[in-house]
Amino acid sequence: MERFAALLDALVYTISRNRKLALIADYLRETPDPDRGWALAALTGGLDFPAVKSGTVRALMMERIDPVLWTLSRDFVGDTAETASLLWPAPAQAPAPPSVSEAVALLSAMTRKSVAAELAALLDRLDATGRFALLKLATGGMRIGVSSRLAKTAFAQAFAVDVEQVEEYWHGLAPPYPELFAWAAHGAPPPDIDNLPTFRPFMLAHPLEDGTVDLADYAAEWKWDGIRVQLVRAGEQTRIYSRSGDDISATFPELLDALPFPAVLDGELLVRGAHQGGKTGGAASFNALQQRLGRKTVSKAMLAEFPAFVRLYDALIVEGTDLRSLGWAKRRAALEALIPRLPGTRFDLSEVVEARDFDHLAEIRAGARDEAIEGLMLKRRDSPYIAGRKVGLWYKWKRDPLLVDCVLMYAQRGSGKRSSFYSDYTFGCWDGDPDNGAELLPVGKAYSGFTDEELKRLDRLVRQTTVNRFGPVREVERTLVFEVAFDSVHESKRHKSGLAMRFPRIHRIRWDKPVHEADRIEALRALIHQSDRPD
Repeated sequence: MERFAALLDALVYTISRNRKLALIADYLRETPDPDRGWALAALTGGLDFPAVKSGTVRALMMERIDPVLWTLSRDFVGDTAETASLLWPAPAQAPAPPSVSEAVALLSAMTRKSVAAELAALLDRLDATGRFALLKLATGGMRIGVSSRLAKTAFAQAFAVDVEQVEEYWHGLAPPYPELFAWAAHGAPPPDIDNLPTFRPFMLAHPLEDGTVDLADYAAEWKWDGIRVQLVRAGEQTRIYSRSGDDISATFPELLDALPFPAVLDGELLVRGAHQGGKTGGAASFNALQQRLGRKTVSKAMLAEFPAFVRLYDALIVEGTDLRSLGWAKRRAALEALIPRLPGTRFDLSEVVEARDFDHLAEIRAGARDEAIEGLMLKRRDSPYIAGRKVGLWYKWKRDPLLVDCVLMYAQRGSGKRSSFYSDYTFGCWDGDPDNGAELLPVGKAYSGFTDEELKRLDRLVRQTTVNRFGPVREVERTLVFEVAFDSVHESKRHKSGLAMRFPRIHRIRWDKPVHEADRIEALRALIHQSDRPD
């Protein structure tokens, strides 16, 4: 536990992505099984101890220190684990810290009746750094600037294996991942996932920044305004994964019996709109879909009012045949052949947009007024399905208004009725490839575009993920993506990015989107009009 605590302590005080990767990789190489597996599960949110809640920690602290002191301290620090680890009374004798494996076993065995005494006894065996690590592990809220993707990338770097392979094997295995370490660290055969409904990394698109494409080489599809999902059926089980690899099956139970054969399908999850006619097939706006997102339980009324379906884009694997090496046109033909075998209430096919040439396609795009359409996707007809974002294969061409995906970087309290909330947000874009160590550069600031309920959730996130303070400004972990709408972008010497947005506002909060998929400075710079001058 001491080494794991030291790792978390180092990660908390490290902003550099490359340094975080090196710290995690070193720990995974040097720590024996199964401790490193449990630690990896903790870093990626793979552990759950139902008996241990934040309320349990607060109750323990209220018994040991003045409740007013606890409340004031917790509000100032902004993190329950950090506050409790520092205020916990020092044990009478020198701590005898458990291993990570022992801590996991003890936490797993705790019940609602036993948790108060047993968690207190465990905390007494640790120093302040160890208590912080234990509470983070126990409550599942690491919030140390390490995403699941970053931890998997560190694993891949530690053992010189491909991160996309790690992603594929990951979802079929359980902590502490003995098969994964045996393969990566000791050269054992890859884990057998053929009969498991595991996640495959998505193929992604680059923004279409300049110029045109030849429609003889590229096909156009609508870019639908839902959430990208992957449906996987294998071994008589079906799972639904978000683009970040999170299992969201429980949120959309009506889809779990809809796929009648083994397959891995890529599509956009949408809900039906009030009107079912027309070419769009009745897809409602993203606001309607938001009523379903993030729910652990879904009522019958919710299922009836916001029925989910998947508009299919691609077929990766069908009945044991891997199609990913085939060109898009052949995969599209295979997907079209599947449609008659799928229930029409739960699936349909994303329409291919026919146009005489690129100028005609631009006219069609400009005339699209369906609220569920974001723009167009342009897919090279001979492109295989390759994990990640590869130049020249797929492009996304969003429609007006100008939209860009940015990462929340800083927050400041508002004024008036918002003076108690962190409601002014500074966000940035990547200055290059985030998977190769690019940094985030600020590009704008906004304080509108969200509801009061969203504001409360954002305020909690800011307080819980603060890593630095500069007067009234809090720097936060890079964990949240905003889709920002703006009228125009201009060169500006006032910002490190060299850019400034005009009238930016938060178009929507992308709780589902990983930060490494946010847009890059180059995409924003491409929107500058040639006639604009630096201010």
